Amino acid sequence: MPRATNRVASRARRKKVMKQAKGYFGRRKNVWTVAKNAVEKAMSYSYRDRRNKKRTFRRLWITRINAGARLHGMSYSQFMGAVKKNDIELNRKVLADLAMNHPEAFEAVVNKVK
Repeated sequence: MPRATNRVASRARRKKVMKQAKGYFGRRKNVWTVAKNAVEKAMSYSYRDRRNKKRTFRRLWITRINAGARLHGMSYSQFMGAVKKNDIELNRKVLADLAMNHPEAFEAVVNKVK
């Protein structure tokens, strides 16, 4: 009796991977082994970068707050220390948005903590 390999499940698994590889260049989109490797690599990158995105945005917010604070004669660390000391519960994301898009509101925060 021949060995059964569950062709239905195998094909479904391959179809799922090939669908994920849609849009890739060259053999990565239509050759099974190459597509499988490309999709696995892409999945590992996406897993890693979902965590890195949080770091990247925090760095961006800190840069923007620092630029806004320096316009008012304070460094980032002085400003954030004063914010914590005065119990102002605005996080870096909000402070960066104020510094970037609402400079008068950011100036009000700076004046409050000085």
